[in-house]
Order: sequence, then C-alpha cells, then structure tokens
Amino acid sequence: MSATVWAGIALTTDKNAKIHTLIAIPYNPYEPQPYQFWTLAGMLDLEQELMVAEKFWDFLGGEGAYNDLLDCFEQAGMELRPEIDEYFARFNK
Repeated sequence: MSATVWAGIALTTDKNAKIHTLIAIPYNPYEPQPYQFWTLAGMLDLEQELMVAEKFWDFLGGEGAYNDLLDCFEQAGMELRPEIDEYFARFNK
C-alpha cells in the first residue's frame, strides 16, 4: 500500500494527525560514515524524506532510543556468544 493511502486512512480517523511519509533505513552499514547510496542522490530530499539508523530510531522511540537499542544488541551478543559461535561453527567445516 502506498504512503498516500496510509496517510489517507490515518486522516479519516483524525484529521489533525501528524503524518510522516519517508524512507527509513534502520541500519547504516557504512557507520561511522554517513549513509551514502548513489541511487538516492537527487531522488529524495535527504533531510526531509530519509531517516537512517540513529535518526530513525530516535524518531520512533525518543532521544537516546538508538543507543539503547545498540546496548541491548551488545548485551544479548555477549550473553549469547557461546550459542552464536556454536551455530556458525557448523558452517566452518
């Protein structure tokens, strides 16, 4: 369904709803460099129509949400490291 349809549906129940239609990329594989993908150049207003990593997660969860999420993944990774290593060891044979 297009963003226009979703915006229309939301506005039928609340004509004052704040609608944000944008492209969201939850992870920046180029970190710590800014996300730069040549196909986006000139297609989008990058400040208004694109949210990548920290900007996206902080938009959803409030300031600091992205860092909290990274902390959760780090903690889970440390706790589950033996299981993760065991799983991937099957592919190194």
